[in-house]
Amino acid sequence: MIQRAISYWKLHRIPILMVLLSSLFYISFGYHLDRTDFVKLLSLYLALFFLCYKLIQFEKWNFKFLAITGTLFRLILLFTEPNLSQDFYRFIWDGQLINNGMSPYLHLPKDLIIQNGQLMHNSAELVSGMGSLSASNYSNYPPLNQFIFAMSTWLSGKSVVGSVLVMRTVIILSDLGILYFGRKLLQKLNRSTHLIFWYFLNPLVILELTGNLHFEGVMLFFFIWAMYLLCNKKWLLAGIVYALSISIKLVPLLFLPLFLKYFGFKKSMLFYAVVGITTVLLVLPFYSPDFADNYMQTVGLWFSNFEFNAGLYNAIKKAAVNFGSKPWELIKDYGKITPIIVIASVSLITFFRDNKKISSVLTSMLWVLTLYYFLSATVHPWYIIFLVLLSLFTEFRFPMVWSLSIILSYWAYSNEGFTENYWLLFVEYITVYGFMTYEIVRLHNKKLLFSKN
Repeated sequence: MIQRAISYWKLHRIPILMVLLSSLFYISFGYHLDRTDFVKLLSLYLALFFLCYKLIQFEKWNFKFLAITGTLFRLILLFTEPNLSQDFYRFIWDGQLINNGMSPYLHLPKDLIIQNGQLMHNSAELVSGMGSLSASNYSNYPPLNQFIFAMSTWLSGKSVVGSVLVMRTVIILSDLGILYFGRKLLQKLNRSTHLIFWYFLNPLVILELTGNLHFEGVMLFFFIWAMYLLCNKKWLLAGIVYALSISIKLVPLLFLPLFLKYFGFKKSMLFYAVVGITTVLLVLPFYSPDFADNYMQTVGLWFSNFEFNAGLYNAIKKAAVNFGSKPWELIKDYGKITPIIVIASVSLITFFRDNKKISSVLTSMLWVLTLYYFLSATVHPWYIIFLVLLSLFTEFRFPMVWSLSIILSYWAYSNEGFTENYWLLFVEYITVYGFMTYEIVRLHNKKLLFSKN
């Protein structure tokens, strides 16, 4: 046993040392970082990204080593309070509200705290923690996400720390599910299975999902499971699982038209019916006459009221302001136009691209979501984790570059007014646009070369 350990150390001592160093960095990030300290945040993140790259380079065929490593990094953050996001306070509020027999889609936190005072355990703490913006709006989290919030607060006995622990456990288990089904899907598509570690070891994924309790990972677990089921011709079960993904986050709704060519008209209608019926069943426990209006009103705010880390929108805003436009009016007009452009683009990709194979469908999904985020006025760092996962099943790697450069957007957290540094955002986006253009040209030249041969 000792001899085997010595031999293993000799063979893997450099990666082991990198794991230990990364662990120290994750401890520092999770337990000793103030989000206003941008220099420390940036330094730790860049170091973790470099070590992620080297670990995959050294041990890319050692599945067990990298799987244990990624799990260890997540467990390090198990007991820390999210330090880059306050959304978890809203998660706990919604969960406790449900457990008290009230719908988070029908009641504003700011109103309930005024009318009922200590309606729930830690009411004042939760409303203060979530911030005035969240407290002034109805919940925008879909039904299955709400069930997880309710389960977390019920199991924790209304403890904030306990609720965080339960939610974090769900997120970690989801990432392990992504590792499992993502690897199997890569095998199905005849792609290198080690690519899944560009998701599983990516610092953005670990810090934003496990660390900051964003539920994109749970959505992606159901999504990648559904894609794997489709590869195995289990379309009925895939439709149910796909609906579960939508019921965590709405993003997969964007991709539904892309299945039209994959299934053909008749079968796609049946698939859509399965997705629709499952989604409706999940909504029913929360249904009321005001549910739809309140929910659409809240979701609409993301198009017409909020802006953060925007790419094209910031360029358009800068030009428009120079011609006398008012920013608060521009965002509303821009928010009305963006969905139209996205819907038109999805339609073009649906009808003019060959989506008869899962690999083609996944590539189409990558471009649809990329366009949506390029146009969006709000692109939080955890949003692009979906792009990171999708890219593993395509020829493109620009989302990996984005997962590195998006750390520059955290500058906004270093000041009380959350003021953005447009020069840093310019560096972030020009890096992504540049690498994406390089990949498109390279792939085009590659296809030309093969066609000539």
